[in-house]
Amino acid sequence: MTARKTAYKALLRVEKDNAYSNIVLDGILSESELSRRDKAFASMIFYGVMEKKLLLDYGLSRLSDRPVNKLSEELLVILRMGLYQMFFMDSVPRSAAVNESVKLCKANKLYGDSAFVNAVLRSAAKLEALQLPDKRKGKNKYLSIKYSCPESLIRLWRGAYGDELTQDILECLEGQPPVSARVNTLKTDRDSLISKLEAEGVDAKPMIFSDDCIVLKNAGSVTELEAFKEGLFHVQDAASQICCRALGAKPGETVIDACSAPGGKSFTIAEMMENRGCIISCDLYENRLRLVESGAQRLGIDIIRTQAGSSSEMQELPVADRILCDVPCSGLGIIRRKPELRYKEDTGADTLPQIQYEILNNCSKFLKSGGTLVYSTCTLNPKENGEVVRRFLAEHSDFSPVKINDLQSVERKNIEPENELTLFPQREGCDGFFISKLCKK
Repeated sequence: MTARKTAYKALLRVEKDNAYSNIVLDGILSESELSRRDKAFASMIFYGVMEKKLLLDYGLSRLSDRPVNKLSEELLVILRMGLYQMFFMDSVPRSAAVNESVKLCKANKLYGDSAFVNAVLRSAAKLEALQLPDKRKGKNKYLSIKYSCPESLIRLWRGAYGDELTQDILECLEGQPPVSARVNTLKTDRDSLISKLEAEGVDAKPMIFSDDCIVLKNAGSVTELEAFKEGLFHVQDAASQICCRALGAKPGETVIDACSAPGGKSFTIAEMMENRGCIISCDLYENRLRLVESGAQRLGIDIIRTQAGSSSEMQELPVADRILCDVPCSGLGIIRRKPELRYKEDTGADTLPQIQYEILNNCSKFLKSGGTLVYSTCTLNPKENGEVVRRFLAEHSDFSPVKINDLQSVERKNIEPENELTLFPQREGCDGFFISKLCKK
C-alpha cells in the first residue's frame, strides 16, 4: 500500500467512525510495510487534512458545482487530500496532486467520479491560494475558515480571552506540536540524557519551563529508542510537568493522583518525591491503570499503587498530604494533538463542569488539614476551569486559594486570580492548560 492510500484509509476511518486520529493512524501505520520516509509522508497528509478540514471544504465549495455536503465520504477525503497536497506541500507538484488523486479514485472503484476529481483539482491548480471569506462581513467566520475552527470555538475564545490571545491560540494550532519529555531523575540527569539521545540521532534540547524538561525532534517512534527502553524518560507535555511542580510533592508524603492514566503525572510526582512515600493513582478503567503500572516498572518507580473506580464516588482512599485532580475535560487545549476535537458537535461544555466539580468535591474529603489540592484541565474554557474552582471555594469554607508563585519561568498572559494559571499553546512550548492551587485550612 502506498503512502497516499494509507493516509486515505486512515482519514476515511476517522470520518466514518468518528474515531481518535492518533489511535487510527498509529494502528494503520504499525500494520503497514511502508518505509520510515513514506510513513512520515502519510502522516503529513493525514494530520494536514485533519487540521485544515474546514478550509479545504470551503475552498472546495468554491470550486465544485456539487454541494460539499452531498459528496460521498470517500470522494470528499480524496478531494481534501488533493487540495492539501496542492496548497500546503511544496514537495508535491500540482500535477502530481491531480494525477495521484485520480488514481486514488480508480483504486477505490470510484470510476464515475474520477473525471469530476480531475476537473475540480485542475481548476484548483490555477489558483495561488484557497479562497477565504470576506473578513469585513464577519470576523468569526473568517477566522473559523482560515484556521479550521468552528465559529462556536472562535466566539468562546474571543469572549473569554480577547482577540490577541485568540489569535495566538489559533496560530499555534497549526503544524506539528512539540514532543516534550520529562527526565527520569531517579536514573539520570538532563545533560546525560540529551547526550544519549543525540547519540541515537534525536535532536534533544532543554526547555525553559523546567530543568528536567526536554523537547525532542526527529525522534521517530519514541518507544523504539534505547533511552526510552532503559526508562531514562517518559513523554509528557511541558504544561503537565508545570502542573506537577505546582503540586510540590515532597519525599515521604502521601499523594493522590485522582485521574492518573496513562500515568505521566504520577511518574513526574514520584520522581520529584525521589521514589519515597506513596502515590495512589486512580482511574475509572483497570486496563488504563495497567499503562500506569507498566510505565512505573520501566522507570524504576515502586511507590505507585493503582486503584480503579470513579474519583467522584471513591470512599476508600487514605488521608493525603497532596491531591491532584487533573479532571476529564473537553480537551480544547490539546487540539493540535487531537485535531478531531475541534469538529465535535458536543464538546461536553454543558455537562463536564458538574462532573469535574463532583470529582473535586469528593477528593477534597481525603486531604489532611494544611494539605495542598491542585485542580487542573487541558482545556481552554472558563466554565471548566476557573468557574469550577470558584464554585468549590464558595461551597467549602474549609478551603482557601493559594497563590501560584513558584513558577517564575512561566509567563502569565491572562488576567485571573493568583491561585489560577492558564497556560496557552506555544509553538515550541506547552499545550493549553489550566491549574488552580488550594489549601485545606
